[in-house]
Amino acid sequence: MRYMMTYDLMETVRNTNQWLGATALSMASYPAVSMVPNPVFNWMAAWGEVTERSYQRMNARPDWGIRTFTCEDGKDHLVEIDTVVEKDFGDLIHFKVHGREEQPRRVLLVAPMSGHYATLLRSTVKSLIVNCEVYVTDWHNARDIPVSAGKFDIEDYTLYLVDFMRELGNDIHVVAVCQPAPLTLAATAYLAEQDPDAQPRSLTLIGGPIDPDATPTDVTDFGRRVTMGQLEETMIQRVGFKHAGVGRLVYPGLLQLTSFMSMNAERHSQAFNDQIQRVMRKEASDHDAHNRFYDEYLAVMDMPAEFYLSTVDRVFKKGEIAKNEFVVDGHKVDMGKITKVAVKTVEGAKDDISAPGQCIAALDLCTGLPDSKKASHVEPGAGHYGIFAGKSWRDNIRPLVIDFMNANSSKPAPRKRAAANKNVAAE
Repeated sequence: MRYMMTYDLMETVRNTNQWLGATALSMASYPAVSMVPNPVFNWMAAWGEVTERSYQRMNARPDWGIRTFTCEDGKDHLVEIDTVVEKDFGDLIHFKVHGREEQPRRVLLVAPMSGHYATLLRSTVKSLIVNCEVYVTDWHNARDIPVSAGKFDIEDYTLYLVDFMRELGNDIHVVAVCQPAPLTLAATAYLAEQDPDAQPRSLTLIGGPIDPDATPTDVTDFGRRVTMGQLEETMIQRVGFKHAGVGRLVYPGLLQLTSFMSMNAERHSQAFNDQIQRVMRKEASDHDAHNRFYDEYLAVMDMPAEFYLSTVDRVFKKGEIAKNEFVVDGHKVDMGKITKVAVKTVEGAKDDISAPGQCIAALDLCTGLPDSKKASHVEPGAGHYGIFAGKSWRDNIRPLVIDFMNANSSKPAPRKRAAANKNVAAE
């Protein structure tokens, strides 16, 4: 019960700060106040506007915001998001461009379940939708999933990826960004043994912790310093009464956001102070650079407790993926069984979350894969975010990834589809 009270307390604090911001904005915006020649009221209104927006975004799921796309014919085509497979903890969605012929290059973009929504990959999707059919794993906020749906740990996550790949068939190219890289590698190896005909054409792993010990960072050091008991005691809470997942054990998004912000507290503080000044000078807008970034950054989701704890324990502490000892549903997965899927790793030279060396370790695990089907790239000067959504991705990495897909796009066997795809219940 105390875990639930703590969860509701955090939501109460968030709600109260949002209310304080709205109140300050309203009070300082009274016409009569403008008669007082004191800038404190202008500052109060600006502070209220920035504060209300910031705390409100923490409780909202961002929109994809991809509504139209200009094709080679020069026309704007509507983009519709279709749900291909629907499951309790996440869906497989497709960005369908109406009026455009289906693109031969089909890409499954595996989004991380690490605190932010899949919309964090919005710019990645926009860059790929130009000449690809893009599918994305759209993970759900754990607070909205009833306890009756059961648990969801890294084995369940891996099996979800297996199901998604099976659904899309063997003419798919998989791109895993950050956290899901080791589990996507495991899912591919699982298919190589259990269902070889469902293997993807290529697998691109971007900035993922395949071997966290290869190049330690603050993230990996934290995983080493704390015990599992400490993590469970300090990070895990029960969803409060307000949400459909009441009683579910989660790693709350608000608690995650506190950790995110504390890593660069001075920079974030300065960014908000600067935004308040811009609002005072009437230089801010609803979609300026600050709001575009923080609308996404502040929108956080709860993670299932068992997923978070099993990730720390099995991927970071025990290194089961790095040691090729990962077990899924009682079956020991052998990365060496991957013999046909081309594998490419992408790392950022200045990545302080998954440092260079952690992701490329995947190539050493694929002992059954010939060197001709292995590739790697380290982007100079790029940080963690830049290797999948920044200028480095657009200008350098994306063309390399597309070339890699093209080089491994020989004519596939006919796709096999399940009879019923939607409303698939979790196993």
